[in-house]
Amino acid sequence: MIWEIIKMSFESLLSKKTRTFLSMLGIIIGVATVIAVFAVGKGAQESVNAQFQNLSANSILIMPNRGRGFTSSSKLSANDAKLLASADHISSATGAIQGNTSVSYGSTDKSYSVVGADQNFISLSNLKIDSGRELSAEDIESKATVAVIGSTVVSDLFPGETNIIGSIITVGGKKVEVVGILKKLGSRVGMISVDEAVIIPSTTAEKSILGSRGQVMITTTVDSVDNTALATSSITTILRTEHKLKASQEDDFRIMDAGSMVSAAQDSAKTLSTLLTAIAAITLLVSGIGIMNVMFVTVAERTKEIGIAKAIGGKQSDILMQFLLESIILSMVGGIIGMIIGQTAIPIISYFNLMTVSSSLTGPVLGFSFSVLVGVFFGFYPAFKASRLDPVDALRSE
Repeated sequence: MIWEIIKMSFESLLSKKTRTFLSMLGIIIGVATVIAVFAVGKGAQESVNAQFQNLSANSILIMPNRGRGFTSSSKLSANDAKLLASADHISSATGAIQGNTSVSYGSTDKSYSVVGADQNFISLSNLKIDSGRELSAEDIESKATVAVIGSTVVSDLFPGETNIIGSIITVGGKKVEVVGILKKLGSRVGMISVDEAVIIPSTTAEKSILGSRGQVMITTTVDSVDNTALATSSITTILRTEHKLKASQEDDFRIMDAGSMVSAAQDSAKTLSTLLTAIAAITLLVSGIGIMNVMFVTVAERTKEIGIAKAIGGKQSDILMQFLLESIILSMVGGIIGMIIGQTAIPIISYFNLMTVSSSLTGPVLGFSFSVLVGVFFGFYPAFKASRLDPVDALRSE
């Protein structure tokens, strides 16, 4: 009997193909949207993790304060890192100055991020040398014209070449020797895209390449996450004294701890995901109301059919099951099509690099489950109403 009911449900839906498709359309869009929402959310989460993966939870970043209302220029420099290394609860510190300038080799000329750093920058940023060496203290002291370059810079300037160490490149009009190559990272360190960076001694950058055009960033490591507040206070005191700021003057630097930055970025990503999920849920809700309307119309059109079924012995439960199955089939088929569209869209979006997305099992499972739930919830009342029709009244209907 159950197979007959299922067969009749499919035949009824296929007899009105256009109406059936339009009824499923809302479900299809809703499920595809849910999948896209979770893909965007997971992609945003992975982007946050990638951006801060080279900063430990006990890192503190110091940058110039050039915010609104700050009239004087910031005195923060990469050399301030030497002072902060001896601050209370600070275990290490490294300074860097970053800016964009042209880098050329042979006939190739491109713009890259140039980072003026000290000898501690590479190790404290958890970067690895693929070949060659790191910057040394002697390089910093002597203002040496040497550089450690990222993997993207290598592939752009030296396509097909293997013997790169010792090559001379031009950075901001200055001849610089390549002494090291970084391993491919695929993410950022703070504001710096390391794979597309040319790292030179900070003294060289400040003197002849970047000058005052660079953005200074100091990274310090706290001896314990619990001491972050104490370390921040110590850093503030040292820098205000060094920069000779009066009590009435605001700080000419900004202090941000990595833990708070990661937490804030993750909260933003979660808020975005929640908002988009709510929009997708509303889409599914509206499509469920559409299914209910279609089922009411179907019941009205098939009143006489229901009367005949009851007159020849059809049970109330059979009528209920048939109409409820039609609603569930609508939502299930729509959910499956929506899953296919949503999952297909993710690699396409990734291929064209339209935004950062990542496939998630939660999206398809939740989207399909919600679509079935919508079919059951919104299909039950029309099915129940059909099963309660009086056979005599149903047979008299035109």
